[in-house]
Amino acid sequence: MRQFAFEEVTEQEFREFSEHSPQSNFQQTVQMAKLRRMYGAQVDLVAMREDGVIKAGAVLITHGDGLSKFCNVVNGPLCDYDDAELTRAFLGKLSEFAKKKHAVHLDISPEEPYRIRDDHGNALPDDNGGAPNTRMMRNVADAGFEHAGFVRGYTATVRWRFMKDMRGLGDEKSLLESYSKRTQWSIKRARSMGVRVREIGLDELDTFAKIEQQTAERRNFEYRGEQYFRRFAKCFGSNVRFMLAEIDTAEYQQSMQRKADDLQALVSGLEEKITKRETTKLRRRLNEESSNLAAAQKRLAEANELVAKGDLIPAAASMFVLSEREVVYLFSGSVEEYKPFYASALIQHEAMLRYCVESGVKQYDFYGIDGIFDDPHSEGRGVLEFKQGFNGYVVEMPGEFMKILRPGVYKLEQFAHKLLRR
Repeated sequence: MRQFAFEEVTEQEFREFSEHSPQSNFQQTVQMAKLRRMYGAQVDLVAMREDGVIKAGAVLITHGDGLSKFCNVVNGPLCDYDDAELTRAFLGKLSEFAKKKHAVHLDISPEEPYRIRDDHGNALPDDNGGAPNTRMMRNVADAGFEHAGFVRGYTATVRWRFMKDMRGLGDEKSLLESYSKRTQWSIKRARSMGVRVREIGLDELDTFAKIEQQTAERRNFEYRGEQYFRRFAKCFGSNVRFMLAEIDTAEYQQSMQRKADDLQALVSGLEEKITKRETTKLRRRLNEESSNLAAAQKRLAEANELVAKGDLIPAAASMFVLSEREVVYLFSGSVEEYKPFYASALIQHEAMLRYCVESGVKQYDFYGIDGIFDDPHSEGRGVLEFKQGFNGYVVEMPGEFMKILRPGVYKLEQFAHKLLRR
């Protein structure tokens, strides 16, 4: 029989373990524990050793008090869920630890894929990750945890992830060619319209926060607040990056002027040819290019108006969390007025180029989608289609599990909730 030892560990011990765990993710880090403590959460770093070596660990958070007190582990624990004995032993001890804290229940959400799908939600072949991970599910269930179900939609625990495999993409050319034709066009279009992307520091974080707030209000999701992003940056240091996409108005104006001039020259040439000898083909071409000229002149007028607003106009912003294993695209926002500049697409491209291709990171995590692929009117359809343009794949996570630690109190709590909903 194997011998395990469950204990609280130091930040250094947990950091060394979590950074090299196959399930490592930003939620299960010392940095995230510090951030949660800044907001008053009670956080414990716990681990299971075998022969002195840490084999499993968790950032355990305790919430509430009294009848509403519970513990949870977000995107964890970090554990080899194929190892049935380790899984049962660790989750058993973790449950005992949470119960001593008077938690009514313990919630976990393993950072272990349940099934791999293509970007349209179809399960991949069994030998390529498409088979359900029933062993993990069984081992967690054997530890006394009940599964909350295979839910779809946006949930507190991100169950559906959109990912991109960066292996084999060694330069910008191969990266760009890995996208859909539409997304390639969007990125080239953004650059041709004077959009430029750069990293920003804490001194410009108010710009990022303002764009994020505008987007949250427009799409009806929670805005964390500028202070949250500043605290996140303080805790994660160089492992968090902020990118800002701006319109260089002078460059945009010059580009539109060149386009208008070129089209004017083309139209004038066609008109001159027609005066000498008109043909159906020439007339059709003139009508087409005259329409293009009118559109270019309209864009030039808009460019002239933008110049009056300033030299550089923020159009989109994003926040990324970096690690050796992956880059996570965690927060983003865009200015609706400048949607035709495709700034958000260019930010994604620049992030993958700088943080993955040039740094050797093999996985880019677009993070959450709602997991609804068959409804063109679903809440998350636009987000899904945007991410699909980068040609990735979908990871279906198992979602949440709960273990009731104090059955009598839990029943009383559920009864009270039921009464309040009446």
